[in-house]
Amino acid sequence: MEYLKHQLIDKKKAKEVLGELLEDQTSWEDGKKTAGAHAAKLKENQQLQRKSETSLKASKTIINKIQSDPLIKSYTLPRKIHGVMFSKTISSQGYGIHIDNPYMSSGRSDLSFTLFLSDSQDYEGGELSIQTMQENKKIKLSSGQIVIYPSTSLHSVEKVTRGQRVVCVGWIQSYISSNEDRSFLFGLEAGAKGLLAKHGRSAELDLVFQSYSNLLRRLGD
Repeated sequence: MEYLKHQLIDKKKAKEVLGELLEDQTSWEDGKKTAGAHAAKLKENQQLQRKSETSLKASKTIINKIQSDPLIKSYTLPRKIHGVMFSKTISSQGYGIHIDNPYMSSGRSDLSFTLFLSDSQDYEGGELSIQTMQENKKIKLSSGQIVIYPSTSLHSVEKVTRGQRVVCVGWIQSYISSNEDRSFLFGLEAGAKGLLAKHGRSAELDLVFQSYSNLLRRLGD
């Protein structure tokens, strides 16, 4: 699985968070301030100052949601969720194709995520474009939905042509740095849980869960 799409928070909560972010009119700054020299040439957006009270409160809410979500935990095997920030992109703005830094001051970037706070019908353009092995996948989700994808992927944000796009972005340092190994483990655990739900516990299934746990020990950092 090259990326995961999931409803992290309901639309009501997304609207509540969005309202609090936009109500803070003093903490938004040029997004170029958090970009490297090359990325700054491609980046046109605004970001909420990470240390602002509004950002800290919203970040805590979203990190707690990610950490407590069973599907996301299984897919990402999160060791650390870091670098969380809020981005606002208005008409004629976007972010050209780039790759995230492998190591940041806050941690290693194994997986990147975008949580959509603005509803997809409230703006035009602004798709997250991820280059996969097969295609250039454009993703635009409803409010409260999150997409998680390997930080090794080239990606961009298409220019917004109407309205404004507000999202939360951040990174996950996983216990398993390899995308391929994480994919194997995710499939193995999902299959074992499916068999458990369908047939109940068995000695054979105990061996599968044992193998999963020991693989996690062997492959983990």
